[in-house]
Amino acid sequence: MRVLDHPILGRARPGRKVIFYFNGEPVEGYEGEPIAAALIAAGIKVLRITPRLGEPRGVFCAIGRCSDCIVLVNGMPARACVTPVKEGLDVRSFPGGGRS
Repeated sequence: MRVLDHPILGRARPGRKVIFYFNGEPVEGYEGEPIAAALIAAGIKVLRITPRLGEPRGVFCAIGRCSDCIVLVNGMPARACVTPVKEGLDVRSFPGGGRS
């Protein structure tokens, strides 16, 4: 599910494969790629559930402007679309965050 050969950006040069954790489960990603990209490649599309309506949220803008992809990274809020993957990161669904 990764774009490896982009018509404008060219051929991807992924970093080394690493393991990080999403809600306690191991996920494989490439060091330096956005957390959201690694999660989507692993088949994970829902990053959090809205507190008021209980609706699933994932990647919306993919450029760090909205809060749909907000997660906890090692206990701190972060946007998954612009936060790079590193070995051993503990990524968790954000408990409630966002505006929905």
